[in-house]
Amino acid sequence: MKRKGTLSQTLNMLRLEEGYEEDFNLIDKKLKSEAEKEEFLSQEFVVDEVYRFEGPSNPGDEAVLYAISTSSGRKGVLVDGYDYSSGQTSAELIKKLDLKKNRPID
Repeated sequence: MKRKGTLSQTLNMLRLEEGYEEDFNLIDKKLKSEAEKEEFLSQEFVVDEVYRFEGPSNPGDEAVLYAISTSSGRKGVLVDGYDYSSGQTSAELIKKLDLKKNRPID
């Protein structure tokens, strides 16, 4: 998968071209699908791709986009700030999202 410039362009590409239709959120020890009201533990999903976006002058524009597939076959995205550890996220999920193999090279 290729990054498509901006965060919104990459989100559109993932949704329209790659089928990542769900919107996921991090809640404590789980990844939650808002539309389907499903929750997934760290062993029930895989981070397929990671995209990093940096604002040219505003740190508030910085974000990380995760393309995620679940064990139940759902594909979706998680958009988070660089400091995801500051929210209500378990150490287990932080470790899952911070694997070196998931870090972007560009």
